[in-house]
Amino acid sequence: MERLINWKDLKDFGKRVLIHLNVSEDDAEHVIDNLVSSNLRGIDSHGVARLQRYVSGIETGYIIPDAQPKITKESAVLANVDGQNGLGQVAGTFGMKLAIEKTRQNGIGFVTVHNSNHFGYAGYYSLMALEHDFLGITMTNAAPLVVPTFGRNALFGTNPIAVAAPTERNKAWVMDFATSVVPRGKLEVYNRLGKNLPDGWATDETGHMTNDPGRVLKNLLDQLGGGILPLGGEGETYGGHKGYGLGVWVDIFCAVLSGSNYGPAVVAKKDGKPNFPRVGHMFLALDPEYFVGSGNFKNTMDNYIELLKNSEKAEGEKRIYVHGEKEFEKQEEREKNGIPLDAKTV
Repeated sequence: MERLINWKDLKDFGKRVLIHLNVSEDDAEHVIDNLVSSNLRGIDSHGVARLQRYVSGIETGYIIPDAQPKITKESAVLANVDGQNGLGQVAGTFGMKLAIEKTRQNGIGFVTVHNSNHFGYAGYYSLMALEHDFLGITMTNAAPLVVPTFGRNALFGTNPIAVAAPTERNKAWVMDFATSVVPRGKLEVYNRLGKNLPDGWATDETGHMTNDPGRVLKNLLDQLGGGILPLGGEGETYGGHKGYGLGVWVDIFCAVLSGSNYGPAVVAKKDGKPNFPRVGHMFLALDPEYFVGSGNFKNTMDNYIELLKNSEKAEGEKRIYVHGEKEFEKQEEREKNGIPLDAKTV
């Protein structure tokens, strides 16, 4: 049974929890704003249900609550940041703000972060660039949950990519997706609701498809084999090898390039003891003024969006969506009516 919770009340509760755990008020705001924003946009897999994960991380020691990001190397347009094993949203906000500042001065900012933790939903940071009429691109690696094509064991994360492009007349174009069929949070949602997984989402310890979310989650926790399938699903028939490649690509940009952990090393527990997962992120902001001009870019984006939306519909279909449109509409609805939370999350 669901309950509708006012989003401002959720933020207040989350902030108080984090402050109680020695997180500063500003840092607590970064974390909980990310989580509640995710719920508002309908991305419940990365919403306030994740708060427990951060509480546990602080209590067990692999998240340092008062750690502050530090620039370790930079140029006019590039930077590498040490998250110092703190909260991922703190490192993430710092990284994208730094990328935006470099873009304001030089047209582009490219920032990597190492030694971080889970940073919530990726689109949050790309959306930050829109406030300046910049394009924003965000990526992060994650704990090993995804099996390579034809593989049996989970070796890399769901490794999302988020892109945001500014517009004038329409809502911004915002694409945010895991490079796996689904993120882990979707499995957790199905498990909380007692629902079977659709075919093609995940495999069991033998490497074959399963519909049991609890089995997949337990196997991942205990490293017994199996996991989530890459975007495109099992094998190569529907492009699973492409999702596999995208996931590895994110690891290259976020971890290999930044000097953070990659693949199966991104774990919060090792040999039964807490372990810094050393998650890696990447942030890029780009000013279209240096190309076709900001106004021209936004007008052309509007024309493109309208071309897509007004094109001929498939038989029986009434509407064509563009990326981000459903989430903006969901946000308006939930800000007005409240955020629905299942009983276990409450």
